[in-house]
Amino acid sequence: MPVRLIRGDQPLPDPEQSDARGLVAIGGDLRPARLLDAYNRGIFPWYSEGLPILWHSPDPRFVLEPRALRVNRSLRKSLRRQPYRLSFDTAFDQVIRRCAEVPRHDQDGTWITADMMASYEQLAGLGHAHSVEAWDGEQLVGGVYGVVVGGVFCGESMFAVAPDASKIAFVQLVTQLESWGFELIDCQVHTDHLERFGAVEWPRSRFLATLERLRLRTAGPSGPWHAIDPVYTP
Repeated sequence: MPVRLIRGDQPLPDPEQSDARGLVAIGGDLRPARLLDAYNRGIFPWYSEGLPILWHSPDPRFVLEPRALRVNRSLRKSLRRQPYRLSFDTAFDQVIRRCAEVPRHDQDGTWITADMMASYEQLAGLGHAHSVEAWDGEQLVGGVYGVVVGGVFCGESMFAVAPDASKIAFVQLVTQLESWGFELIDCQVHTDHLERFGAVEWPRSRFLATLERLRLRTAGPSGPWHAIDPVYTP
């Protein structure tokens, strides 16, 4: 199926019209209104610096139900030690920048462009994007960020520069989301890392139907997230 080129304010097409790679459209912009429309329809931007904006809706979709979270023995031991101070929404800008900067062994470069950082920081300012931070003293050593769509948390990226920092932040995030009534975390595409936490592949049709059911639900507090309650107990 040909991929649609988006110009100006043209809407994104139906995600079921993607090509075999899950690519839905090319072009457009990253205004908050367009980003929110995309996430509400199961589409997200994913591209590299120097390329036009590429909009994706992969099939299958990789997801985690918070109640299905798995935490392995070594991480449970680390969680019991409580090596880091955790917070929500106190350093979103730093988290997204560190996600772009910190090298990953399985990636060459980053897909978090300067334009994307600016746009997601706007979403955070509007209360639609959130972060979890892990601190060692005053140093930010790990974090996770993503976008909220009703009862779905759309995970975007995480980073760590200290042992288990992003894993501990992620476990806290999942625990908090479940307590607030979120039913699904969109992990987008398969990674071995998230599979170990219990993420699985769903047919895109199932994901889109679940998103449609949950996207108008109110889950979590409005505005910035502050409370760390409940804390995951191994």
